[in-house]
Amino acid sequence: MPNIPYFCSMTQILQNDLLLRTLRGETTPRKPVWLMRQAGRILPEYRAVREKLSGFVEMVKTPERAAEVSIQPVDILGVDAAIIFSDILVIPEAMGLPYEMVEKRGPYFPKKIQTAADIQKLHLADDLEYVMQAIQLTKNNWPGACH
Repeated sequence: MPNIPYFCSMTQILQNDLLLRTLRGETTPRKPVWLMRQAGRILPEYRAVREKLSGFVEMVKTPERAAEVSIQPVDILGVDAAIIFSDILVIPEAMGLPYEMVEKRGPYFPKKIQTAADIQKLHLADDLEYVMQAIQLTKNNWPGACH
């Protein structure tokens, strides 16, 4: 398969496209490397961002911070892809089940589904704009991205 570059525009070529080329089945100089989002917790830079916020939920809901910690492993470790800093728990929260992330324990749901009436109170998860903004910011600030 020919090595066709990924274009951002008619004149700009995406510089960091190893994973995309591999997924397309092209021959690449090496296998791409990426980390799960949780692996970023080992980085002092991640911890520095985390210390400035009230907690996990604030970091997830602040697109600028979520994008920053998503890109950190790419910048610092030189991996080829990133996982957006978010959590599956944003979906039940957007449906009306807020959660708290308890340090060294995990998620806690103050409101629980215990009856059919509780299910009826749920709504479509339509308040996830902050996730889309984090994705866009990560894309725009990606090393080697076209601007």
